[in-house]
Amino acid sequence: MAVISVYQQLLESAEQYAERPFLHIPASAMSADSGSAEPVEQPFDASYAQILNSSNQLHDQYSETGLKVGDRVAILLQNKPEFFQHWFALNALGVCVVPVNSELMVEEVSYLLGHSDVKLAVGFEHKLPLLRDAVAGAGLQFPVVSNTQISSVVLSREDDVAERSDSSQQVSLQTECAILYTSGSTGKPKGCLLSNQYFLSSGAWYRDAEGYCRLEKGVERLATPLPLVHMNAMACSTMGMMMTGGCLIQLDRFHPRSWAQTIRETGATVIHYLGVMPAILLNMPAQAEDDFNGQVKFGFGAGVNPVHHAPFEQRFGFPLIESWGMTETGCGNCITAIVEPRHVGTSCIGKQPENLDIMLLDEAGDEVALGEPGELLVRAKGDNPRKGFFSGYYKNQAATDEAWQDGWLHTGDILRQGEDGSLHFVDRLKNVIRRSGENISALEVEATLSLNPQLDQVAVTAVPDEIRGDEVFACVVLKDNVLQERALAEQILEHARASLAYYKLPGYVVFLDSLPLTASNKPQRAELKKLAREIVESIESYTNCFDLRALKKK
Repeated sequence: MAVISVYQQLLESAEQYAERPFLHIPASAMSADSGSAEPVEQPFDASYAQILNSSNQLHDQYSETGLKVGDRVAILLQNKPEFFQHWFALNALGVCVVPVNSELMVEEVSYLLGHSDVKLAVGFEHKLPLLRDAVAGAGLQFPVVSNTQISSVVLSREDDVAERSDSSQQVSLQTECAILYTSGSTGKPKGCLLSNQYFLSSGAWYRDAEGYCRLEKGVERLATPLPLVHMNAMACSTMGMMMTGGCLIQLDRFHPRSWAQTIRETGATVIHYLGVMPAILLNMPAQAEDDFNGQVKFGFGAGVNPVHHAPFEQRFGFPLIESWGMTETGCGNCITAIVEPRHVGTSCIGKQPENLDIMLLDEAGDEVALGEPGELLVRAKGDNPRKGFFSGYYKNQAATDEAWQDGWLHTGDILRQGEDGSLHFVDRLKNVIRRSGENISALEVEATLSLNPQLDQVAVTAVPDEIRGDEVFACVVLKDNVLQERALAEQILEHARASLAYYKLPGYVVFLDSLPLTASNKPQRAELKKLAREIVESIESYTNCFDLRALKKK
């Protein structure tokens, strides 16, 4: 029987790899933000048979709540075992999960819960105040319960008669598996609808990968510090391990000082990374034991600074395999430098894969000449150009249609192609700031900063950051003749902290007399980006610009 859901894939894998380890979470990661004052002494370990059994127990509880195929449940379960157990249990019922990032503020969670039309929110006991405040703030009406109280939930379907009448709906490849929210150029985060097929396609890509990314069945141990609220950890590493009988080593986050020790102690053979990680590790004092001596086969990730790529591989003894992908594409439609030539140090992401058609277009919509930069357009080969891609943006058909103009996914990323066919990442076309793997909408940050009564005009852009890829740079024009000093810049940041996750806060604030505007009084984004870069490159010369990056800590 063909596998049509994530849960069915777990069933198949558990039958083949029953006693093999599926999930390992170190004790330190179990202790992190656990809600308990006492540290966890033991790591979490579960075999395929054990994770299936615990998921089935939850499935039995969820099946009594009144949830049905197509319903959605928000889960705030962090990078912990419960995330997997609840996800698999709900997927077995055909219920879509909406992962909630615990770093978000109440207003951000309110938007996510209201927009996604969830029927239930589940979280750890110490996270319930956040969920309850978000539900109350948005005026929503649905249960909020701890992860151990599922059996207490009884959902009312009195206002859902039309949907209940469709009792014939069955789980399929196209059934929603998750909605992941990703910030784009339009302000509020967009909800990417991701089907079972999307997740299975991502896992199949990893299962079938050759070259540097070849996985040995029943052998690999993949360590990732990336959050399960993002595509990489949820669809790529989890599904890749599940479909090859490997063990997922899920960390709570990236801890630079203990990272190497954790990789050794857990026996990781594959690691996943973001560009910020090599940068931070290379800034740490070199140690004689930095070289992993063949334990780690490869690192899989994106965004390594070109100047860090070769030095990292030489120091730590394994290749960093650069890849390109988006939440909208999944791992099944990624472009990856899995074979030579990788052109280390040139932001090379490999060549056009066999399953994709690609085009690079200029601003006029014409294909660029070889070697010239252009926006990347992609589609699946064959009669279904959207196979394995996201199903669309929830409640935003206009944005979905715009993304899929003329049957191609317009990625908003600028690439160039070398003479040998290798593709190289150049820049982002969209007004999106990518800081440490988080996509930040400049418009969302602008909207929040504009609520500050002291500010007349605000424009936000990205500036390069050697460690984190991009940093948030805010250009502000004051309403009154207020002294442009650091204390005011810090006040602006703190005013925004109540509404924005810490990573979205401005890392720099510059006071300007006026913003560069278009004829229609909109910010000239290209000019702002150029100005911001010039300021950061010689910030000591600007008395009106303040570096606030140290204040962005949680």
